[in-house]
Amino acid sequence: MTTRRPRERGVTIEDVARAAGVSRQTISNALNAPHRLKAETLERVTAVIEELGYRPDQSARSLKSGTRRIIAYPTPVDDPANPNPLMGGFLEAVVAAAGEAGYRILLVRPRPGQSQEQALDELIAARTVDGFLLSDILRDDPRVAHLSGAGFPFAAFGRTTPEHPQSWVDVDSVQGVIDLVGLLAARGHRRVAFLASAAGQPWMDDRRDGFLAGVRRHGLAGHEYSVPGDDPGEIVAATRELLSGRVRPTAIVAGGDWLALGVYAAARAEGLEIGADLALVAFDDLPITAFLQPALTTVRLPLRRIAEALVSRLLQIIEDGVTPQAGLLLPGELVIRPSVGP
Repeated sequence: MTTRRPRERGVTIEDVARAAGVSRQTISNALNAPHRLKAETLERVTAVIEELGYRPDQSARSLKSGTRRIIAYPTPVDDPANPNPLMGGFLEAVVAAAGEAGYRILLVRPRPGQSQEQALDELIAARTVDGFLLSDILRDDPRVAHLSGAGFPFAAFGRTTPEHPQSWVDVDSVQGVIDLVGLLAARGHRRVAFLASAAGQPWMDDRRDGFLAGVRRHGLAGHEYSVPGDDPGEIVAATRELLSGRVRPTAIVAGGDWLALGVYAAARAEGLEIGADLALVAFDDLPITAFLQPALTTVRLPLRRIAEALVSRLLQIIEDGVTPQAGLLLPGELVIRPSVGP
């Protein structure tokens, strides 16, 4: 006759609370709403959870809270042969931030023939997700208006208009470019140009505003120049026209790193050396910028801080029913490299 061994009891939330010297609710907050705890308390409780190997029953948690612990992220359309490197970094940061809070990220995109609003409604009706993270927010973004009208939780990477929930996080592009212009002014440049995309994205307009504010602040001769499209050939041709003009700028502020790549090619074609004959600064800090010759001075997007703030704000809405009353602007990180010149 075989004798069955008693089933080994797993570590319970009460065990963790006892070992950490805190209440059961504090353990629950550490797992479900870490933003409610002081940093030192969260660190101590997390260490005990890891030490004891406590793993909560996810199905029980979902039944009790009424949540699925899933956040949907409608991914922007991208070209697999020429992917946006910032998108990969942002997605990695979002998955990590959500995972730390006990949530998973569901990537979604409308099916052929389906509108963005229909894709959102499908997930809401199926009760598949608890909320949405949106990125690449445009003016009068239909996703923002739709989710606002539906009263469904969302947080946005990019500013929403005042009539919509202010659960957004954005980079202070204006101040970032003001800092770039100040850096050029400190290096003695008086004639500077801003190279912009004509696509009309809100973030590009913010960077243009920062350029204009910067040249006014430092009393510089500033000139705006827009390229007709995102085609590399068009960017190079437009920049060569700028550089071959009667009064050539001594420095260029590119509205994005991809525009700065065209400046490198145009400068070579005009017989100019970046960093010596022409200073160049930009925005985004794509991975390739550190490997250019000379390496590019740029403003880095703090993707991890953005993702953590977005997830935290969304969970305030999902778990506490509290919508932030104001958006959050985060500073960019100025990365100085040799392209700015001596």
